[in-house]
Amino acid sequence: MAPKGGYLLNVTATPTGDLCSVPALLRRNAREFGDRSAYREKEYGIWQSWTWSEALQEVEWLAFGLLALGIERGDHVAVIGRNRPDLYWSMIAAQMCGAVPVPLYQDAVAEEMAYVLEHCGARFVVCGDQEQVDKVIDVQERLHQIEHVLYHDKRGMRKYDHEHLNWLRDIRDEGKASHYRHEHELEKREAELTYDSTCVMLYTSGTTGKPKGVVLSNRNIIETSKNSSEFDHLRADDEILAYLPMAWVGDFIFSMGQALWNGFCVNCPESAETMMTDLKEIAPSYYFAPPRVFETQLTQVMIRMEDASPLKRRLFRHYMGLAKRVGPKILDGKPVGTLDRLRYAVGEAIVYGPLKNTLGFSKVRVGYTAGEAIGPEIFEFYRSLGINLKQLYGQTEASVFIAQQPDNEVRADTVGVKSPGVEIRIADNGEIFYRSPGTFIEYYKNPESTASTKDAEGWVATGDAGFFEEGSGHLRIIDRAKDVGKMADGHMFAPKYVENKLKFYPDVLEAVVLGNGRDFCTAFINIDLTAVGNWAERNNIAYASYQELASHPKVLETIRAHVEEVNISVAQDDMLSACQIQRFLVLHKELDADDGEMTRTRKVRRRIIEEKYADLIGALYDGSDSIYTETEVTYEDGRKGSISATLQLIDAATVVAKYQQVAAE
Repeated sequence: MAPKGGYLLNVTATPTGDLCSVPALLRRNAREFGDRSAYREKEYGIWQSWTWSEALQEVEWLAFGLLALGIERGDHVAVIGRNRPDLYWSMIAAQMCGAVPVPLYQDAVAEEMAYVLEHCGARFVVCGDQEQVDKVIDVQERLHQIEHVLYHDKRGMRKYDHEHLNWLRDIRDEGKASHYRHEHELEKREAELTYDSTCVMLYTSGTTGKPKGVVLSNRNIIETSKNSSEFDHLRADDEILAYLPMAWVGDFIFSMGQALWNGFCVNCPESAETMMTDLKEIAPSYYFAPPRVFETQLTQVMIRMEDASPLKRRLFRHYMGLAKRVGPKILDGKPVGTLDRLRYAVGEAIVYGPLKNTLGFSKVRVGYTAGEAIGPEIFEFYRSLGINLKQLYGQTEASVFIAQQPDNEVRADTVGVKSPGVEIRIADNGEIFYRSPGTFIEYYKNPESTASTKDAEGWVATGDAGFFEEGSGHLRIIDRAKDVGKMADGHMFAPKYVENKLKFYPDVLEAVVLGNGRDFCTAFINIDLTAVGNWAERNNIAYASYQELASHPKVLETIRAHVEEVNISVAQDDMLSACQIQRFLVLHKELDADDGEMTRTRKVRRRIIEEKYADLIGALYDGSDSIYTETEVTYEDGRKGSISATLQLIDAATVVAKYQQVAAE
């Protein structure tokens, strides 16, 4: 029977069962949760909602429309845009037709898109709006395989040549009108889908070279979604906010895999600018964000507190001090004195509760951060508020999950235990290897990289260095294996550990620590323009640009104080105490993905930075007090330009570490 007017096809079960594909999960949800909300989208300030039955109907109409356009089995369908139900539905519709969805980063410049579109050979491209269409048209003359470009938002599209350009709603309506002609073909293609059929192809961020197309099967996505959902007891009544890039594996596993497996609702915000407001309105029970998002939110909190009245600042500092001491213990069910519990309850009423409501975290039951290591101070701040924030360790090639933290076993210095169904081993050099049901099939058109990453027994090299703690079984990540090195005196060099401590400070946006093979460590630092700009306004300090503010003497002194505080902290770690920063500079520009200095997931490309800023690195180590530099930059419209500046090189005090004391004695 068709649910509420949809065309529920009689797809025959495969030997692996009814739930062997993403479209099959959608059909299951339409049968079992037909009237429950499946997708919401905020448009023009109003939330619109679709039930699971309505979502199935929309997906089928899109699939019929794609068949009418001539989509073939195995075609790659590129999807570019912000999180919207129609784009998620386009990916499922492509799968129904036997095609493979390939989501791309919407903020990628045309040249980056051109590489992925050409590499995967996409015949169809689904775009969110005019901006994405323009990028595709810009490269289309070189990429002759693109036959149809579909778009969701028709604003600004009226005067375009529509010979091979279609409004997604028109394709949907055509599919609705012609469904009788395509029902049999769609039923046939969907019945061909198995557990080992390709579900999606996701491109890696490309920190060391060109992005690679990671081929993931239905088995990879569904088994991983099932195991991870059971681990955290996810439910059909959970809510999630889908705001992270659709091209990122985290969004695909949370907003597609787990959402379809559990039947919970996926909420799409109106825009990046309204995301925090939309987060507060939805108040999700299941939330995920990379460290950068939590860092930004904490920065906003600290800025607001600086602008608050003296009484509010005193209350905030007093109760946050209490929360830091007892909040994580209460969250983990550990013993806490009655008086402290009463004081914490008062803090919940006047500080923690209102703050969580402002952040949109008042209903978070399970929260995760991953993508890169989060600073321990930032992590503990959120847990002290009573937010069940945990860490997980994963990769695109693993369908995300490799290790995750069980409830009541959460610590800032580990990433938890092995995820269900995952095996992990540590090589002699400390590199982490894993295999699991989520292990990717291959790198598309790249058998050499596939063979060098995954061996014949299915073990995958992560490129990360780490070890298991004795007794607890928790995995600790030191750093990227290629980034971990040794100082000239033989002590370990692990830059991410120090960088995360620096980024706890609201006015530090990014940090890059240098020192492998050298006598001491140095650092590049980016200030956070929002936080430092707010400080400048409060102190009546005028500035005309990021560069001018970054070179202000008071800003440099503040950053020096932060570096010296971090050095005190780093000195307490016997293994990494040699990583204290002796000299640093504040960069005259923000590190930018458009300039190749970071990936689209905001990971630093260290090799490129070391090559691009070799003159600055040399000056940090030769004792110079200042250096003049010119740097090429990319503007929003793709044009190239250059900026110049004279940077101050600043010394920072270090602390005598334990190993140095012993050596002196």
